[in-house]
Amino acid sequence: MVFSSITFLFYFLPLFFFFYYLADKRYKNAVILFGSALFYAWGAPLFIFVILGTTVVDFYVVRLMAATASRNKRKLLLLLSLCINVGLLFYFKYSNFFVDNINHLLHAAGARPLTWERILLPIGISFYTFETLTYVVDVYKGVHKPLRNFWDYQMYIILFPKLIAGPIIRYHDFADQIYDHTAHETVDNRLKGLYRFCIGLGKKVLIANVMGAAADRIFDMPYATLDTTTAWLGALSYTFQIYFDFSGYSDMAIGLGMMMGFRFPENFNNPYTAVSITDFWRRWHITLGNWMRNYLYIPLGGNRVKSKRRLFFNLWLVFLLSGLWHGAAWGFIIWGAYHGFFLVAERLFLGKWLAKAGKAAFIYTFFVVAVGWVFFRIEYFKPSLSYLQSMFSWHAGSAAWAPDKEYLVTLAIAGFFSFFTLPKAGEWIQKKVFYEEYTMTRYYLMAFVALALFILSAARITTSTFNPFIYFRF
Repeated sequence: MVFSSITFLFYFLPLFFFFYYLADKRYKNAVILFGSALFYAWGAPLFIFVILGTTVVDFYVVRLMAATASRNKRKLLLLLSLCINVGLLFYFKYSNFFVDNINHLLHAAGARPLTWERILLPIGISFYTFETLTYVVDVYKGVHKPLRNFWDYQMYIILFPKLIAGPIIRYHDFADQIYDHTAHETVDNRLKGLYRFCIGLGKKVLIANVMGAAADRIFDMPYATLDTTTAWLGALSYTFQIYFDFSGYSDMAIGLGMMMGFRFPENFNNPYTAVSITDFWRRWHITLGNWMRNYLYIPLGGNRVKSKRRLFFNLWLVFLLSGLWHGAAWGFIIWGAYHGFFLVAERLFLGKWLAKAGKAAFIYTFFVVAVGWVFFRIEYFKPSLSYLQSMFSWHAGSAAWAPDKEYLVTLAIAGFFSFFTLPKAGEWIQKKVFYEEYTMTRYYLMAFVALALFILSAARITTSTFNPFIYFRF
């Protein structure tokens, strides 16, 4: 079930909050748990048992680990939980990829390929697997005690606003909220959460969907025949689509959490205004970056390694794995290596030049990121190079696609809001909208904006069949 669907907006959401707000404080978590299970099972009824099965095993393994005094036994239980979770992620997400590559090598060698039944990918498995890993690791390290009962842990994992695409919330940042979130379920938070949800809905439906439709049209064309202008419009369309699609979904998730009293971490902070690729990764998919830093980069040695070679290797490895986390295709791995290359280059020499450029360095960052999205969008190396060749061949060719007025207006709006906080006035407005206490005038103004965005978004959803969500397949 997608947040930007008629089923969610006009059936699931009103019914869920009707029962949630009606329920006594003691039963609110039960309503959340039931609603979350229904939300996930709606589109993938069989895969809900995958989550239920892994959470049962995890809960009792971690419970036993917390009660065990022996260090060796604790390590064995930690390893057992990690193997189960990573093993399931590998099986569902990467088995097809590895079998396809093995078959490619076998075919080149003249051998018979392996027979293999294609495996379907459970929605959101990458996100909830990372949260299960934080649970076992945080308890093992003594950062936080395990949860009191299985249903509390189940709710942490399948809480529907964050279940499909995050934000990825580390266990120790969320554990206490399971028991105290109703204290933060104030009228102010309900209203601010609703406003945040409507802003995210508008970003997703009114901007990302328009950009996505254009990107699909262009990327479906033969790359070798694309004229340079069309190729760049395709890359820019996807660049804006993935940002407004994912950040819009994150806004909706954060807003829904606020309406229930939860405090979710921010997942985006104007990433296209970043002044370096290093800065970009502090602003883009923040919760994934934090997870990678705390559970992978720092355990590898982080910045405390003795040699620069090891430091650069760690950086590159983390981003290779980040690319692989996004999808089982060579394009994602290349995309991760591509970003890793610029991170290393900025550490070596490029960072000094960018520092001298100041805020103007956002041009470099946006250019590098937009080019990188081509690998991400196409997912295969040779076709990506063909597309990039069309982008940089500087020829007119025959334009097979002409942008209409709606597209051009939406492209301008996407660019405006992507770089909205470059001037201080934009930063000031963002702070007022998202992070400061509201006056009554601001409540009325935001209510008008939210209502307008909701009506426009609902109208577009009912009149259009194009409503994908990029990160559902991760």
